[in-house]
Amino acid sequence: MRRRSSGVFSSVMMLAVLGAATLATPALAIDSCVASLKQQAISAGVRPEVAQKMLSGAKYDEKVIRFSTAQPEFKTEIWDYMAFLVDPQRIQDGKANLKKHARTLDAVEKRYGVDKHIVLAVWGIESDYGNFRGDFYTPHALANLVCAGKRRQKYFRGELMKTLQIASRGDVRMDDFQGSWAGAFGQTQFMPTTFASLAVDFDGDGRKDLVNSVPDALASTANFLKNAGWRNSRLWGFEVKVPKGYSGPSGRKNYASMSTWTKRGLRNLDGSTFKSKADTALIRPAGANGPAFLVTRNFKALRSYNASTSYGLAIAVLSELVSGGDPIMTPWPTDNPGLSRAQRLELQKLLNRNGFNVGEPDGKVGPMTRKGIRAAEAKYGMPVTGRPSWNVYYALGGR
Repeated sequence: MRRRSSGVFSSVMMLAVLGAATLATPALAIDSCVASLKQQAISAGVRPEVAQKMLSGAKYDEKVIRFSTAQPEFKTEIWDYMAFLVDPQRIQDGKANLKKHARTLDAVEKRYGVDKHIVLAVWGIESDYGNFRGDFYTPHALANLVCAGKRRQKYFRGELMKTLQIASRGDVRMDDFQGSWAGAFGQTQFMPTTFASLAVDFDGDGRKDLVNSVPDALASTANFLKNAGWRNSRLWGFEVKVPKGYSGPSGRKNYASMSTWTKRGLRNLDGSTFKSKADTALIRPAGANGPAFLVTRNFKALRSYNASTSYGLAIAVLSELVSGGDPIMTPWPTDNPGLSRAQRLELQKLLNRNGFNVGEPDGKVGPMTRKGIRAAEAKYGMPVTGRPSWNVYYALGGR
């Protein structure tokens, strides 16, 4: 749990500082605010040298503030989101890591009762199996959200204080806090307060190190999901066939028995009736014309990791595919699907080759790439969206 710190600045005083800071220019605002945060951290028990080192040099970061208002899980069409996260390379790498870390994954599943393929999928989605930790230094990103953000400043302040306390205790080295714009860090991207309550030392070295220890990261993720309600006695869910014109209940909170769903006309994809007895809810993430799934309360546990149905589905589907299961069988309702990571990288190369300069190709679709896509779409008479789609990829020569 996040604790209030009893520093020399009261909560009222801190809010006053933050309120005054927002009236100044961003650069000046964050400088004065960060100085106050250092004192807050020391008063909360953080070693002075830790507070000084980890917060010194924090400057206004436009990307952090921009990202805080536009999370991809809620802005991206699900077929784009899934094409990017559950692509052939991530599936292949997942299967390789399933073998490489078999002993650890088996031990984690036995200890916590969470399907090892689900744990592996979280690792794959969150950091590409430890290969990508994030673009932001955690304390600086959080300082921006506290000092220049537009919402939840008190929450992010608590996360920042917890980050500094974790470093002060020595679980994670000061230089290893690399992660997301929102403060999540490590191979499975824990928020600092979540780390404090649920991270575990699975390799037995006396430290809870989610950055450099694969066993600690995987076990901590399993511990999180167990506490969120995951039970291996039930599936996450499965794809189903919904009768044409169905107008009955749907939504992730509307649970019903399998016999009830059968009476409503739902069936397995092969047309058979359901054998499971678990209560499930019907989700249709792309609407009535796309794939449909009956999900158990295990899906709720997945969603608790990141409050997005798209995210939960990406974890679930990746876990199926790395374990040899089937992909989603019903097509997404679009004739212009999304691109994999490899295709996004190739798209950037094609944009440059065709005169739409987007900088050094890296597979990440940022403002420059979207600007280039919009210019290409305009040239080829397409709707101008800036979206990395198959149509623009194909028009530029992609195959």
